[in-house]
Amino acid sequence: MRVISIGEVVWDVIGDREFLGGAPLNFSICAQRLGNEAALVSAVGADARGARALESIRTHGLSTEFIQTLPDHPTGTAVATMDAFGSAIFQIIRPAAYDFPGLDEPALRRIADARPDWVYFGTLAQTAPDNDALLRRLIDTAPAARRFYDMNLRDGQWSLELVRRLSALATIVKLNESEAETLFRMTHGAEGFSLERFCEFWSQAHDNELICVTLGERGCAVWKSGGLRMFPGVAVNVVDTVGAGDAFSAAFLNGFHLGWPMERIAAFANALGALVASRAGATPAWSLGELPRY
Repeated sequence: MRVISIGEVVWDVIGDREFLGGAPLNFSICAQRLGNEAALVSAVGADARGARALESIRTHGLSTEFIQTLPDHPTGTAVATMDAFGSAIFQIIRPAAYDFPGLDEPALRRIADARPDWVYFGTLAQTAPDNDALLRRLIDTAPAARRFYDMNLRDGQWSLELVRRLSALATIVKLNESEAETLFRMTHGAEGFSLERFCEFWSQAHDNELICVTLGERGCAVWKSGGLRMFPGVAVNVVDTVGAGDAFSAAFLNGFHLGWPMERIAAFANALGALVASRAGATPAWSLGELPRY
């Protein structure tokens, strides 16, 4: 599978430690580890954090070909605090370098020549006009590529209009249960929420082939062909959930692209997400040998 991602590169500042993150970066690193060809379109600042980010990205085996270094904007940061359940609450510092990405025509031609199978994007970076325009250029550059939209809604960093517009671009939409309920109540009012009702409405309104709703330790729900199926999660001792959803996305898309049965896709994605949640940071070390066989 060849996948091109667009979005943020940030340092997650947790206490006195910093972990390289950003959902598109975390996703790309996991996709690459799973044996795929992944590339990220983003930007970092011409600062110490930017230099460390590029070094770390290369160490993870991911190309930095489409990551610009910008002298006038700082590398992205997100200051995290952990709640009682190990979930991160972020204060995202903007504007940041990833708000101002760019690709020249030769770079776009290289992407077109690579013929990506998928374009991955989230919500945070797409609130910046430069990213929004660049996403559409990427889609035009690779019209045969299917699209994976991983919502990752952050407080104050999204709007219903934007989420609906991005959903309309997507083959697959992935979000969590809380996000599904929030979107349902914004479009239908306070009563009557269920995952079935949300997925039926959202898929019909935006012509999505599949919707995946993550349920934390309870696993995930998948809406496809007009029906919702539930798949159990994997119990672990949670250290933090940073990056767990991104690992889930990479594993889910990997299995979907390979044509696996949905039971196998969901079990694999739930297991990898749980493994990452059991370790500190967004992209901890892991190996396929630590997962059950699928």
